[in-house]
Amino acid sequence: MSTTAANHMTVAESEACSPEGILQLGLGFWASKTLLSAVELGLFTELASGPLDGEALQKRLGLHRRGARDFLDALVALGMLEREGDIYRNTPATDRYLDRGKPTYVGGMLAVAATRIYANWASLTEALRTGKPQNGTEDDEDLFDMLYSNPDNLVMFAQAMTGGSLQAAEALARRFPWTDYRTFIDIGTAEGRVPVEIASAHPHLTGGGYDLPPMRPVFEAYAERRGLADRLRFHPGDFLKEPLPPADVLVMGHILHDWNLEVKRTLLAKAYAALPKRGALIVHDQIIDDERRQNAAGLLMSLNMLVNTRGGFDYTRANGIGWMREAGFTDVRFEHLAGPHSMIVGIK
Repeated sequence: MSTTAANHMTVAESEACSPEGILQLGLGFWASKTLLSAVELGLFTELASGPLDGEALQKRLGLHRRGARDFLDALVALGMLEREGDIYRNTPATDRYLDRGKPTYVGGMLAVAATRIYANWASLTEALRTGKPQNGTEDDEDLFDMLYSNPDNLVMFAQAMTGGSLQAAEALARRFPWTDYRTFIDIGTAEGRVPVEIASAHPHLTGGGYDLPPMRPVFEAYAERRGLADRLRFHPGDFLKEPLPPADVLVMGHILHDWNLEVKRTLLAKAYAALPKRGALIVHDQIIDDERRQNAAGLLMSLNMLVNTRGGFDYTRANGIGWMREAGFTDVRFEHLAGPHSMIVGIK
């Protein structure tokens, strides 16, 4: 390594190059699984009503005495719990985001990670060797057919999408010029977190969400709980087989990355056809930087598509802009939203 390169190495890079940094990265699943188990057990929801001592938590969560104290104190050390003496309480962040009773709950994504994604990632090496998903589906079985055919899987999947969309949805509601439009539809909406956030921030808008028919009761129940049933309507359909519904703005969040390049281009073409002149398409994902060096979350999400889908992959800013221009969109622009999330906007 040259002296110049060494001088420009960040602290994080320096730590990652140390033996300890390498081992911490390699064993990072220890901390991950500790948090996932806490979400699965409902720990943060138990503490949302007030602090509890270790023995009370052990009994309420059904934990064996041998591991209970280490488990709880590991969460303290990881910054997920606070403790005074033997009294445990949520941190402000875990109280806001990991209490199942709050609308800001993001633990649905972690619950799916604990029960499905974690196991699938255990076979990443096999996926890298074969290019095949490791989600338990047969060669002729579609992941979404499997998820949508089982009511329990459907609800869990919808809640996972809600958890994974919060940060981007809140930013999208702030950053896009919604005052210029009257109607919008979120494509592949799941439970409806994105349309709920947008409609809550902009009372003049009406719209809804588009998804496969089994998602209707889940979407409608969520819109009702958020007090938006009068402005948000569910649009049933299969975007692989049918045209997209018309609106001034169409939103595709965490949709394009599920599919191969041919389907990506087909979906963008369908969006272009459904929009009026000067209508807008918003695509948001954990879009990878063009140099493929910085957005680790986007690159890891693309590996998640490898182990969970038959052809899905995440894409760079240049990829997304190029595909949208090929579909006919003009005034295509890229904008960072929050964290690893960004959007590409195209005008018809």
